[in-house]
Amino acid sequence: MSPTLFIIQSLNGLQLGVLLFLMAAGLTLVFGIMNFVNLAHGSMYMMGAFFAASLYNHTGSFLLAALLLVPAMLALGLAIEWIALRKLYQRDHLDQVLATFGLILFFNELARMIWGASPYYMEVPEALSGAVDLFGVRYPAYRFVIIVSGLLVALGCYLLIHRTRVGMLIRAGATHRDMVGVLGVNIVLLNSLLFALGAVLAGVAGLLAGPIMSVQAGMGEPILILTMVVIVIGGIGSIRGAFYAALIVGVVDTLGRTLLPAILRSFLERSSADIAGPALASMMIYLLMALVLAVKPKGLFPVHNT
Repeated sequence: MSPTLFIIQSLNGLQLGVLLFLMAAGLTLVFGIMNFVNLAHGSMYMMGAFFAASLYNHTGSFLLAALLLVPAMLALGLAIEWIALRKLYQRDHLDQVLATFGLILFFNELARMIWGASPYYMEVPEALSGAVDLFGVRYPAYRFVIIVSGLLVALGCYLLIHRTRVGMLIRAGATHRDMVGVLGVNIVLLNSLLFALGAVLAGVAGLLAGPIMSVQAGMGEPILILTMVVIVIGGIGSIRGAFYAALIVGVVDTLGRTLLPAILRSFLERSSADIAGPALASMMIYLLMALVLAVKPKGLFPVHNT
């Protein structure tokens, strides 16, 4: 592999990593604080992509679509939490899995009814259709914007969690939920805000992914699986763990899909190597998760109960 291709693929891995972090940040908070298994988180990503594509195609402004998407996803998250999920917090995890799996089916069918079964296209903004110079190579400007946007969101999450009163309550709720409730904090409202925040982050991930991926019904399930791998590796409830694990998973997955076929071509026919390489690369993510769990069962950066 040439140095130029290695740099480009590493940046692509970083870009995938920040998208995974946007997904994992909200989901790990819901897992860690609310102890709620939300399989419908990928549907929020899908609906965010559809909302953003519709807004962009109707307004012609990517920035306006982004600004309108945030309140739309906030409202959707609050509505789902209030209508369908609030009564499930004290129920068994199996009930939560079944209910949120039902939401996956509901949103997939809703998307097909509104936008159709065919992919719904969203073009890269014209202002970001060029390339930028990074480390001596030309890299697509839009993908670079995804990386920068993801890092800014990561910084915002860090400041929210570690520098605000709401963040203090979130961290306290992750380890001492009952104590926080006894102190007079409205846990119901905190849960609603956390779920809505997760929906917004997932929707932003859908917004950023829309122009470079196919916006279609069912697009949330594959990224949900990777997101769950991320939060297991990073540590459930840990934003820092979600960030580092997302970058690791993104880079390993992207470089694996590039490097392994090239390596296998030394031993196999080109067609066989091109088939086996991506499959083995997908396995690497789960092998990495198994290795991390064998060494650190609670993840790389677990939330400590102190």
